[in-house]
Amino acid sequence: MKVLIVDDHPIVRSGLRKLLAAEPQMDVKEAESGAEALSLLKAFRPGLVILDLNLPGIGGLEVMARLKAEDAAVRVLIFSVHDDAIYVTRALQAGAAGYVSKHAPPDQILTAVKRVGSGQTYIDHAMAQELALLNVKPTSRALADLSRRDLEIMRLLGDGRSLPQIAETIGVSYKTVANNCSLIKTKLGVARTADLIRIAILHGLSKGGGVPGHSGPDEPSRQS
Repeated sequence: MKVLIVDDHPIVRSGLRKLLAAEPQMDVKEAESGAEALSLLKAFRPGLVILDLNLPGIGGLEVMARLKAEDAAVRVLIFSVHDDAIYVTRALQAGAAGYVSKHAPPDQILTAVKRVGSGQTYIDHAMAQELALLNVKPTSRALADLSRRDLEIMRLLGDGRSLPQIAETIGVSYKTVANNCSLIKTKLGVARTADLIRIAILHGLSKGGGVPGHSGPDEPSRQS
């Protein structure tokens, strides 16, 4: 099986290559950017692409879309630090066959690679359980308690805007937006900014196009 690892961190690529070295049937190549991955696709023709979401230049979801457009048969396993269900959902909707966290133990990562490479799908148990929660929607009455500004903040969060960007967009201070977010969570009975993003997408307040790059006040940006 030909495997292409796409990640901008050399140590991550090296670790994955060493993990896969125990599988002699795998021919592994690496790419540090989406552009390099797309170039290698034509020359290498991998059956499996292990893809990070946070890439310089072309983002992971866009890279996957272009890979699929070039070769519809290629299997994509997302390998990311983001283990929240909203990221998993967006990746699966975009065409990924599997999703595994960079925090997963080596044997679990290897299992994900083997299953996706053999034509199956893979999502680890904890993520699968959280995905099920996406079907639990707050009542329309709960949304009705939100003000016009609350709904606008929800929409912008769902579009992937950071709190400073939201503050600039609606013309208020960062502290005001942060306080609004806390009040919205209380009204909707949720604890995390990621929950607000889910609700915004599920209820059509946002298309969620920018979710993979989002970071909120209680969920600081993490490096891949």
